[in-house]
Amino acid sequence: MGKAAEIDIVSVSKIYGATTAVDTISLKIPAGTYCCLLGPSGCGKTSTLRMIAGHETISSGDIRLGNKVVTDSPPAKRGTAMMFQSYALFPHLDLVDNVGFSLKMKGVDREQRRARALTMLKLMQMDDYATRRPAQLSGGQQQRVALARALITDPEALLLDEPLSALDPFLKIRMRAELKKLQTDLGITFVHVTHSQEEAMALADLIVVMNDGKIEQAAHPRTVFERPATAFVARFMGDHNVISGYVTTSVNDLVTFEIPGGIFLSASGEAEPGAPIDIGVRTDRVRISDAAAPGFGFTGIVANIEYRGSSVKLSVTGAGIDDFTVIVSDQAFFERPVSVGDAIPLAWDINDAIILGRLDS
Repeated sequence: MGKAAEIDIVSVSKIYGATTAVDTISLKIPAGTYCCLLGPSGCGKTSTLRMIAGHETISSGDIRLGNKVVTDSPPAKRGTAMMFQSYALFPHLDLVDNVGFSLKMKGVDREQRRARALTMLKLMQMDDYATRRPAQLSGGQQQRVALARALITDPEALLLDEPLSALDPFLKIRMRAELKKLQTDLGITFVHVTHSQEEAMALADLIVVMNDGKIEQAAHPRTVFERPATAFVARFMGDHNVISGYVTTSVNDLVTFEIPGGIFLSASGEAEPGAPIDIGVRTDRVRISDAAAPGFGFTGIVANIEYRGSSVKLSVTGAGIDDFTVIVSDQAFFERPVSVGDAIPLAWDINDAIILGRLDS
């Protein structure tokens, strides 16, 4: 395969009429990275991908691929290849002609393009199906053909728009492993749009969490998981509780703040007294305990219990917090079981309460 390209997105916006779909984002995706653009529907991730591909015009800003500015280049001249959610295979062509189609458009002769197409089908372990048509294939097989067709152009970056959304859960997990292996083997840059946190965590070296046309955080999966940058990231990744209030004091690297219900909690760091504050507390670091240090716990009422096999998820209300999640190991739960309606004391360590940043709006 060809070389990988660094992708540099510089102050890029996309405006449709009165709607700003992508709002002045800047992002560097290093060459050879598996990058996942992650966020809810309508956050701007697909528009961003389509602007990198050249299928969407850029309202302002620039996109560089390697050392060339591709802002105004047509898709075929960019060195990118796009794999669409629907796979978009031609029903009347066999797999060899489907995969070799872009080479046909470039005027490559039939023998040569069929040979290249067979090589790509072999890479995807689909060479035994070469004479079949798309309708004779399963979803996972169609996806492999769509990948072969995208990769035959020898792109520097492969762009994938929710490529796993049409597959059943078991096949999703298998295809995830295949995509990761393929990206490692080829060494090219992959940019993959998804709304699944689990998919992004499993695949990416770089997760870019988007919300409302802006980038909330761009970092390695472990950083996004352990140190979410904002309340949105903490909530969206689902592994932190977010507690909001107003700062009362900030002394010796300890911030104390008041939350509704007249309860005072603390977190390490600095903040201005009177300022609004959001903190994140990891759901799996909260324990049911009688001995909470002041400011690092509260008593809540169990609203729901979900058994998840190796862990148990408790939903708790109290201290002005509607929905506080606690994940305990199955062993810890069944040693000290609780029931819906019970009042339980919750506690966490000072290191497990992190102050979340806010995007300047």
